[in-house]
Amino acid sequence: MAIRLIALDLDGTLLDSRGRVPERNRAAIDEARARGVRLALVTGRRFRDARPLALELGLDVPVIAHNGALTKHAHSLETVAAVLMPVEAARAVVRVGREHGADALVSDDHVGAGLLVYDHVSPDNRALAKYIDWSRRVVGEDAAAAIRQVESLDEYLDHDPLHVAFSGGCASMERLSDVMREELGGGVRLLLTLYPKMDFALLDVLHPEASKGAGLAAVAAEQGLTREEVLAVGDNFNDLEMLEWAGTGVLMGNADSSLHAAGRFHATSTNDEGGVADAIERYVLRDDECGVMNDEYDAA
Repeated sequence: MAIRLIALDLDGTLLDSRGRVPERNRAAIDEARARGVRLALVTGRRFRDARPLALELGLDVPVIAHNGALTKHAHSLETVAAVLMPVEAARAVVRVGREHGADALVSDDHVGAGLLVYDHVSPDNRALAKYIDWSRRVVGEDAAAAIRQVESLDEYLDHDPLHVAFSGGCASMERLSDVMREELGGGVRLLLTLYPKMDFALLDVLHPEASKGAGLAAVAAEQGLTREEVLAVGDNFNDLEMLEWAGTGVLMGNADSSLHAAGRFHATSTNDEGGVADAIERYVLRDDECGVMNDEYDAA
C-alpha cells in the first residue's frame, strides 16, 4: 500500500547535529508533498518550540508535540487533542524530583501557543540552564511570554498541565527515571531521550495514555488514513511507539545501538547523512507499495 503520510521526529532525525534541516531532506519532503503525501512532525519538543519549523515548512497537518500529549495546528493554534496530566500527579512528580535533587520544568497552556514554567535552576544544573536558554532562542521575540519563572511550582500547579520534564546528564536522568518508576508506578508515563555524545538527556513525565504512537494514530484517523499508509522515522527511545504503530517504521543510523540490535525496524543513514531523505526516497518516491527493504541500508 502506498505511503500517504510521513511522520518525522525532529532532533536527531529531520534535523542534523547543528539543528538544521539538510537540503536533501527538504528536497525529498517537497517532492513527496508534490505527489500528495502529507507530512507530520512528531516530537518531544513543546509545541511552541516545534511551531517555527512547522510554519517554515508550510505544514497543513497538525503538529504532534510534547511526546504526543498535544496535537495542534501550527497556523490556527486549533487544538486537535490534549492529554493533560492530572494536577495531583504533576505535584507528585515535582516533589519526587526535588527530593532527588532535580529541578522541574512544567509545560502548560494547551489552548494557546504554550508556556514553560520553572521555579528554580540549581547552580550545578548546566544542562537545564542550557535547555532554557535554547528555548528562549527558538521562540525568539516571544520568549518573555513563552518562558516564565515563578516563586513556587507547588503554588503554580492548581490545574492540569501538559507534562513535567527534567534535564541533566544521561546517567543522572536514567537514575531519576528509575526512581520515578519505582515511586509513581503506572500513574505516569516516563519517556527518556538520551544524547550520549553530548551527555545530555531529557526525562519527560506525562499522562499514562500520552505517546507519540497515540498522537500519530489520532492524526492518521483525522486524515482518513490507515497505519499501512504511514511512514514514521525516529532515532530515540521516545519514538518507539510511533515506529511500532506505523506500517513502515524506520530507525536512524545515529540511534542507540540497542535500538538497532533489536532488529524491529528498517534502518537508514544518520541525521548528518540525510537519513530522512534516504527513507523518503526508498519508501515513498520509488513508488514501492510493498515497502521492500533495501539491503544496502537495512543491513547497516
